[in-house]
Amino acid sequence: MVGFPEGLTPSSSLASSIDHTLLRADATEDEIKKLCEEAIENKFFSVCINPYWISLCKEILSPSPVIVCSVVGFPLGATATLVKKTEADWCVKQGASEIDMVMAIGALKSKRFQEVESDIREVVKVAAPARVKVILETALLNHDEKRLACQIAVQAGAHFVKTSTGFAKAGANPADIVLMRECVGDLLGVKASGGIRTRLDAEALLRAGASRLGTSAGPAIIGGQIQASEVY
Repeated sequence: MVGFPEGLTPSSSLASSIDHTLLRADATEDEIKKLCEEAIENKFFSVCINPYWISLCKEILSPSPVIVCSVVGFPLGATATLVKKTEADWCVKQGASEIDMVMAIGALKSKRFQEVESDIREVVKVAAPARVKVILETALLNHDEKRLACQIAVQAGAHFVKTSTGFAKAGANPADIVLMRECVGDLLGVKASGGIRTRLDAEALLRAGASRLGTSAGPAIIGGQIQASEVY
């Protein structure tokens, strides 16, 4: 993994492996500001937020190394490629350095593999130089579909594969991370997200091969506190 761009490979610091996340529909401006302040204080890699909040986060984070990550086709992945491209382009122009796009899940399950690849490739192209993570929504896929999704993401030029939106029936688990890492090797980063509540959860996923962690419980994880519940 030597020579990979920053952010693709696991960090030596747990904190700097975290995308501090707030994707609830009812998130308020004050909550977004707090998210950014926590990211700066804890030296997280990024904040991951809905597109509406990109410019606010960019303004708050600009004096720090924390970057802005936003989502495209979220959370279903069922919008047209043109819509995803337009959204990704807008997000990058607003200041997003990373894009987490939801794969066309139904198309994959319908074996429309070329369409899935084209959907990802077009977003990667328009988002450049921003990195693109492809959300597979692993809870909705079987073993073979997970492997295929990873292979397609590699072929389409994505920078990461990611487990979950956090809005499906389950999130990240070590077994899926192992599978995804086996599929992409050193070519892509692997992001675990959904249900990461404790430091033990985080460390287990990093050991399994995750490069990045998406969680709303970052401060508690770093502080060793146990979270009873988490949306994402």
